[in-house]
Order: sequence, then C-alpha cells, then structure tokens
Amino acid sequence: MPALSNPLLQKWFNAFMRLSHRARLPSARHADELHVPLRGGLDKCRAGQVYLVGAGSGDAELLTLKAARLLMQADAVVYDRLVGDDVLALIPSSSERYYVGKARGHHSVPQAEIGELMVKLAGEGKSVVRLKGGDPAVFARMGEELDALAAAQVPAAIVPGITAASAAAACMGIPLTDRGHAQQLRFVTAQLCREDGTPDWASLARKDETLVFYMGLSKVDAICHGLRLAGLPDEWPIMLVANASQREQQSLVGTLADMPEKLAASPLPSPCLIVVGSVVQRVATTPVVKITDVCAAPLI
Repeated sequence: MPALSNPLLQKWFNAFMRLSHRARLPSARHADELHVPLRGGLDKCRAGQVYLVGAGSGDAELLTLKAARLLMQADAVVYDRLVGDDVLALIPSSSERYYVGKARGHHSVPQAEIGELMVKLAGEGKSVVRLKGGDPAVFARMGEELDALAAAQVPAAIVPGITAASAAAACMGIPLTDRGHAQQLRFVTAQLCREDGTPDWASLARKDETLVFYMGLSKVDAICHGLRLAGLPDEWPIMLVANASQREQQSLVGTLADMPEKLAASPLPSPCLIVVGSVVQRVATTPVVKITDVCAAPLI
C-alpha cells in the first residue's frame, strides 16, 4: 500500500488497523483488553450501493469508526458544504469527489440532481458515500434521497453521525436535558415549510423543555419575538453556537429580550445553532474543556 502523506489520514489509518487487529484476535488474554467489533477486512463498501453517512459536527475525531472506514473504501463520495476539511482529508486521492453543497439562498446542485447523481454512480457499479454534515436523518433531506434511490432500486444504508445539537451542548458544557430544567427536548427547523410560514409558538413556549432551532441564524429576531409573545419571559435564556466543535467555534449567550441586539453587535457565521431553555443558565456555572482543546491520546 502506498504511503499516506496526510497526517490525519495516517493517524486514522493506524488507529483503525490497530483496533481491527485486536477485534479479530481469537481470544482475549486479559479481561480489560479493548475489543471493538470493526469489520474493515470483512465488510467492504459494496459495489452499486449508496451509504448515507453522517459527517458529524466537523471535528474529524468525532466521526464514527464506520464513517471513517467507509470514506477510506468508497469509490465515490458525494459531499455537502458543511463537511469539514479534516473529514474530507480522510478520502483517498483515488476516490472520486462530487461537491453538491447548499448555502442559504443558493443551491449549487438541485436536490433532484443529487439523487440522479447517486443513482448514476451506483449504476456504474461504484460504491458511493453520500456524506452529510451532522446526522443524515436530522433536517438533512435524507427522506428525499432515500426515495430517489428506492425508485431506482438502488440499495442504501444509513450511518448516523453526531448532530449539531449534541456537539453544541457538549462544547458549551451543558446538558440538553436536566431533571431540574427540562423534561423534554425538541428539535425545530427554522426553515418553515408550512404555507402560512408561522410555527405554533404557543406549543413551543414551555418552561419544562429545551428547544433547539436548526438553520435559524437569519430568524433569531422572529424566534425571540414569537416565544416572548407566546408567554416566555423576557429574561428566558437563549444561546447561539456557530461552528460547534470546530476551532472556529463562536457563541453568544443572552436572553430572548437582548439576543437580537447582541447578535447585531457581534454577528456569528453560519452554520449556527440556537438553544432556548433554562439549561442555558448552566453555561456560566459549568467549567468545561472545549472539545477542540482536548489532547489526543493513544487509542490503545
């Protein structure tokens, strides 16, 4: 096998090979010996199949081992705008790459064409990874892509990833749920699809749950206004986290009353996640080491 020049790719490959070797040992010599059921040598990417893979929040070390393996094995990778460069670095130079990213207000490739591209590549006998930021099943149009593949009778498999809500909460050192704060957790897309374009603010304005708004950076003012109008107090906590788990991570913490002004004074880049709920109060009281500052340690 040719030498791997990319340091991150070399790191993943070495860890992968060590864990694969251990997982295939006939028996453990010690009870505390690590076992990870990797099947890298036995379960290669299948020709003519599409894998809908979650790239996680952008930190390559937060990828699942299965996602990393599939990236190293696929003949073609179809990827989104929110996939980090470190994750893309895991793709071998011999693999085909197809960028189909979308930005707010501009779709570089229409959704129907993405489906057609995956069907075409699979029809050529290639193993295809459809790489999506976060988790492919959370506001990522996975249903539409599964429908396109099913219509063409192309087999598909789903590999979950760490969604932005989990990454943002971990980076800020707070729980999404807590017995003293939230008995419910709700994920909401701020890109409203209903004809009237107005969410049910009354059902969202609860003090016993955490709300997480995806794709809502341009709608912060409307979110704060709607929740206040529906009964949440002006001082109700809200947090914005941009580029969660990445070195470019930025955040703002405030209240429903002052967040629009804070955001105007200190704009955040996209992608940005919005967390509303009393759990946000824990940001000021919980010391936490950022994920991006955690020192890498040997896996074995």
